[in-house]
Amino acid sequence: MEKTKVLFVSQLIEPYTEDGHMANVARHLPQRIQERGKEIRTFMPRFGCINERRYQLHEVIRLSGMNLIINDSDHPLIIKVASIQAARMQVYFIDNEEFFKRKTIIEDERGKFHKDNDERMIFFCRGVIETVKKLGWAPDIVHCHGWMTSLMPYYLKNVFNDDPIFNNTRVVYSVYDNGYKDSMNKNLENKLEAKDTTLPAFSHLSDPTFDNLNKFAMEISDAVIVGSEKISPELQKYIKQIDKPVLDYCSEEEYAEKYSELYDELMQGEVVLGN
Repeated sequence: MEKTKVLFVSQLIEPYTEDGHMANVARHLPQRIQERGKEIRTFMPRFGCINERRYQLHEVIRLSGMNLIINDSDHPLIIKVASIQAARMQVYFIDNEEFFKRKTIIEDERGKFHKDNDERMIFFCRGVIETVKKLGWAPDIVHCHGWMTSLMPYYLKNVFNDDPIFNNTRVVYSVYDNGYKDSMNKNLENKLEAKDTTLPAFSHLSDPTFDNLNKFAMEISDAVIVGSEKISPELQKYIKQIDKPVLDYCSEEEYAEKYSELYDELMQGEVVLGN
């Protein structure tokens, strides 16, 4: 029997970005899932604050070179990789000079939200998908961490769903409290170049706030995980209303086992109790 393949897509991962619950989970969860007999791949953005020399990042020439068109502009896709030796795992980095060279992650030095965060998010999500296609590695489960991955469920379930690499993929979305105060660019929906904007989930993109982006992702995903101990009251209320498997917040000691069980249940098509 083939191993279950799990693709982890995360906004932040230790030790490459600052400490925090999501970055910690995104570092240790893949390792623990791999130790439970599953095959893994892990992706994150190559933010400019990541020290390439210290962490020995290097470009993967055979995976780089594609141009992604966003809002009628070409953006070269560069793929880098590094190893976490203690975990016996690799991390792939999505890179582009225009989007990720800057030393700040979400806000500039004055605490102002980057105006192009919408396009950075689009580039990251599409970059992951195109790279996985080049790898020829068909994931059974894609587990998304953080609002910068919130477009992954849409792309996987509505754009690339007929691609043989992704046509049997189940998507899990983890909701965290790492929000932003501003609203994303109101033109986000148009930049997605969606073929069908009649999907009910698109109503959330008319005002792409942090909560609405998370709602957009959750509505399209196959299952939802509450990744932070505390999330906004609005998201708590929304999660109680969705008709799909929901896994409540799990402690550090138990999350790997609970998440692995959820992956297995999704693969087997079993009903998972919500909250």
